[in-house]
Amino acid sequence: MRRPSGLVDALLLATVFTITWAKVRWSAGAADVNVSDFAASLFLFAFLLDRVVSRDWSIPRAAAVLVLFLGAFALVYLIGYFNLETTADRNLFAKGLVKFGIHFALVVAAVAHLARRAQSFYWRTLGWFVAGVAVNAAYGLLQLAAATLTGANLDAAVLGAIGSYQGGGINKFGTVGSVDVYRTNALTLDPNHLGIILIIPLLVLLPIYLRLERRHPLRVPLAVLLGFFLIVELSTLSRSGMLGLAAGLLVLVFPYRRFLLTSRLLVPLGAVALVLALVVAQRASFFETVLRARKSLSGGTLPTHLGFYQLLPPVIDAHPFFGLGLNTFSSYYEFVTGKTNWGPHSYYVAVLSETGLIGTAVFLAYLVYIFRRLAVLRAIGRGLAAAGEVAAARVRPLAWGLTAALVGTLAANVFYLTMQFYYFFVFALLALAAPVVFARR
Repeated sequence: MRRPSGLVDALLLATVFTITWAKVRWSAGAADVNVSDFAASLFLFAFLLDRVVSRDWSIPRAAAVLVLFLGAFALVYLIGYFNLETTADRNLFAKGLVKFGIHFALVVAAVAHLARRAQSFYWRTLGWFVAGVAVNAAYGLLQLAAATLTGANLDAAVLGAIGSYQGGGINKFGTVGSVDVYRTNALTLDPNHLGIILIIPLLVLLPIYLRLERRHPLRVPLAVLLGFFLIVELSTLSRSGMLGLAAGLLVLVFPYRRFLLTSRLLVPLGAVALVLALVVAQRASFFETVLRARKSLSGGTLPTHLGFYQLLPPVIDAHPFFGLGLNTFSSYYEFVTGKTNWGPHSYYVAVLSETGLIGTAVFLAYLVYIFRRLAVLRAIGRGLAAAGEVAAARVRPLAWGLTAALVGTLAANVFYLTMQFYYFFVFALLALAAPVVFARR
């Protein structure tokens, strides 16, 4: 079998590295072009060119199934096109369809590509994705420090220098007395987006870290990285992020319950608690007020999020099978929300309202397929363990971590819709490629 081009490798790594950097974007007419749009498009072009040159179009079964899902989603969306009523609807639909097409094609091509590469390249791909999230999170802490200590807008300085600053900046939650309260959003568009994205590296890396050998060189770096991600997670003040993290941890409790009271878990948690205690001790009443505000369920944005579910019956009644049309929620409900760019704030509201019952059925089938492939990966891990393979200590934790991350993301998307963002496509390709890659052992 011919070895894929190194350029294809590099472009895939660049894509997964930048996939969470939503603020790194530039205006292109009525739309924005994100850095991941460039990277994903270049990867797809290089992948196709490599296959054309080699005259090789064979793909693994998993990629073939993904092609069928791509066709099913596209068919639902194209039928929904006939429910569009205005030019604004059609523009939103076209934008959503193009971006979906690029990033679902990325999943298909990346799974086919990883199937031909060594297992070490899979780990490199996962590592570059985590590294990209880490850079994003580190930028977020710098952003928070700049805003808190000096009132500076780091986005204007850094993103403005490359022409991608669009007036965002760090999220301001409110004030306590005369002191502003900020929520870290880093290179994402919303602190809740960052909080939900962080669920994936936290839950995927945790079981891998717990199974590392005592003297493994990655043990300390992973402990530090997990603590760092947890601190950034808390700095987002995202209730959806914490909900998803809690749901994912529940998945991991049973297979990793023997580690709950060990130093391997308690030492990094204690270090995080110490850092938080030192920070909170500086302004205890300030943080108490902020925490009380985030714990309250009677005010804030929660009633707004719940209200979106009340908007479902009218649209299901009007367009029950194929919905309003992809990416058109904001246009249809502008008369309710009063805003032209207001999303449904729930992935499930988005799926039901924009793609109807048929689109929801296709999405559920896709979701079941991912869960089934992760079950296969767990079976591969058990098989490796039974055969005495050292790789079992990596594959089984990876399988459980990916499963927990998927459960956590699903829980978090009850009140947010990050599963239509580009990072979730990378998560899907990592989940679907893993059984293909590690089955070779």
